[in-house]
Amino acid sequence: MYQVVFSQGKQIYVISELVALVCFKVVGEFWNLFQIGMFFRNSAEAVIMNSACIFKGLGFSPPAHSHNDWIGPPDKHSNLRPVIFYVPPEESPLERRLREARQEAQACDQRFWARHNRTFRQEKEEFIYSRLKAKGVEMRDETGQKATLNVEEMADFYKDFLSKNFRKHMEYNRDWYKRNFTITFLMGQVALARALRWLRWKKKKVGN
Repeated sequence: MYQVVFSQGKQIYVISELVALVCFKVVGEFWNLFQIGMFFRNSAEAVIMNSACIFKGLGFSPPAHSHNDWIGPPDKHSNLRPVIFYVPPEESPLERRLREARQEAQACDQRFWARHNRTFRQEKEEFIYSRLKAKGVEMRDETGQKATLNVEEMADFYKDFLSKNFRKHMEYNRDWYKRNFTITFLMGQVALARALRWLRWKKKKVGN
């Protein structure tokens, strides 16, 4: 889609940005899958609890006995699934840094996509209205059905919208990379700290 909009000089740059974005998304998805896998393994009630979380939305607090992150339904504005992060009572300073970094990244994504989607819908409606008005067509026909434009006409809107927001998307991607570099680095530190803690516990147990 970007190739249609931008000049040849920008195509290679955009493709490289998208490839990097996909790589980070894959890392994030594997981490989420790992957490979800642990979630289901640790409790026979996990399926019921997770389903309740998804369908109730965010108007609730996880039960006190829950020791897992809770994943909610897609937000109606951003289309992102929010996560309520579990805070263990023995959380280390390093683990807290990781959790707070993930919470901050989630909040930034939520703000950006909620604002982006709201602007997209508004400008799309204005574009359709202006084109229909130029044709002398009402927004709704005699049956009350909403009038629409054909694919070729809507392509003009998508092209213009992407062009206008190109710089904004690139700035968002750069910030996204920075945040996820930090998260990935902290994930490695936390995993190493837990492994060393387990080895010390194992050594102590064997010694006893």
